[in-house]
Amino acid sequence: MTAGAKVPDQDQDQDLAAVLAGARACRVCAGVLPLGPRPVLRVTDTARLLIVGQAPGTRVHETGIPWNDASGDRLRRWLRLDREVFYDASRVAIIPIGLCYPGTDPRGGDRPPRPECAPLWHPPLHRHLKHLGLTLLVGGYAQAFHLGPRRKDSVTATVEAWRDYLPEFLPMPHPSWRNTGWLGRHPWFEAEVLPELGRRVAELVHDGGF
Repeated sequence: MTAGAKVPDQDQDQDLAAVLAGARACRVCAGVLPLGPRPVLRVTDTARLLIVGQAPGTRVHETGIPWNDASGDRLRRWLRLDREVFYDASRVAIIPIGLCYPGTDPRGGDRPPRPECAPLWHPPLHRHLKHLGLTLLVGGYAQAFHLGPRRKDSVTATVEAWRDYLPEFLPMPHPSWRNTGWLGRHPWFEAEVLPELGRRVAELVHDGGF
């Protein structure tokens, strides 16, 4: 945790609106975020599908809209969802491991999500997600946090073992263009995982009482 940061008060009896207000007002990492805090998430207590990604990129930070970039376009193709349904928070919740843009990694890409964020905000948010049918763990950070010792030694091995985590979780690679080569080397993901993913998502967001 950053020096001098004040941890937001959290009461287990807080309603979802209060938890969301606290998350959106969070300034715990303000001193180390290069563009400042702008938590980006979408949650309602009716959501049937939860998407857990890494952290916002610069375009998401600028717009405040999660997955509002090329990675989001690919993710929506994988899920077979148009933007209208994808951004319908009554059906789809979106909570990244890091709620704010963490900055650029000198080695390329973005820095990892801030380590303070997920332990602080995921548990109180999850307490209100009582109707989830599936949680998508997009990338290694989401898999590490939610699967813990159940994850394999790599993202590839974890995704390859996707059947082991159903029906609660489905681990996925990140849809970034940086993973285009990975998709080419692992054709089983598109051949085996994506059809099952599309079927389950359709059942939850189209046939799940909406």
